[in-house]
Amino acid sequence: MNAVTVDDSARALRLAEKAADIAGLRLQAAAQPEPAATPGFAVVRVGAAAVNPSDVKAALGLMPQAVWPRTPGRDFAGVVVDGPNDWIGREVYGSGGDIGITRDGSHARFLVLPVAALRDRPLSISMDESGAVGVPFVTAYEGFRRSGMPRDGQTVLVLGANGKVGQAAVQLAAQAGARVIAVQRRPGPFEGFACAAVETIDATQGDIAARVRELTGGRGVDIAYNTVGSAYFDAANKSMAKGATQILISTQDRAVPFDIFAFYRGMHTYVGIDSLAMDCVAATGQLDAMREGFERGTLKPFPVARAFTLDQAADAYRLVLSGSTDRVVLRP
Repeated sequence: MNAVTVDDSARALRLAEKAADIAGLRLQAAAQPEPAATPGFAVVRVGAAAVNPSDVKAALGLMPQAVWPRTPGRDFAGVVVDGPNDWIGREVYGSGGDIGITRDGSHARFLVLPVAALRDRPLSISMDESGAVGVPFVTAYEGFRRSGMPRDGQTVLVLGANGKVGQAAVQLAAQAGARVIAVQRRPGPFEGFACAAVETIDATQGDIAARVRELTGGRGVDIAYNTVGSAYFDAANKSMAKGATQILISTQDRAVPFDIFAFYRGMHTYVGIDSLAMDCVAATGQLDAMREGFERGTLKPFPVARAFTLDQAADAYRLVLSGSTDRVVLRP
């Protein structure tokens, strides 16, 4: 198998059932000869490509932006094998909301990209790790960029800190010198990496907002990074200091109760992030901004727990769909 492709009969089935059931997904083995680069583009031989929840959702027909049939996969790391001479042989990495959605993605042996999207991967992290930092870190960074980056002396609340975007947001806020409070659905310390201390709140025990107010002396937080959406929307609102911002990247329910009086009296701001709107060139800008952190170790990639071949792609998708928090990659 040289590439994973998903045909639109699978999409129709999934859209009809509105159920994320991997059993009905039809993955096809596609013979993929090595493509040739056209002007302005390069060919990357993929070494590692993360399997993100969004990759699986797109393959199940749950993302209307996806163009069919196509090869999934938004993140990648590999070696340039065709294109401008000064790029050939260099190890690169990247991500993009167009890759695997509106253009063929990284769950394949080869990936064709605009030259403008190429960046040397940080050699301080492995090929597997380079192929798995994209979506979580790019999404987390874009949320902070759009809302004003966290600063020393501020307090950042990350809701859904068990997830990969949440873990990336914790790392970025800690690197910026902010005080970080992580909301997770279990007791105990923060499981991910952070270059500074992280306080935690167990979402299953008591009132989140009351605990935040207690920890902040009644003031509240400057930024509430809500990676879950509706489930934490009210708690985030009640945790916000005057002039604070809530960042939203996802949701379970589309409608939530909203207190307009509390909104304008609190002088609050809401920032919505759609990572699919950032193509592979735009996502490169976010990776550039985080590169120094990866190189000096204040940011760390997620450990890759499982690696699968393309022939095992359905197993990889099934593992991610099951809710596993392990970082999973395909190695074409």
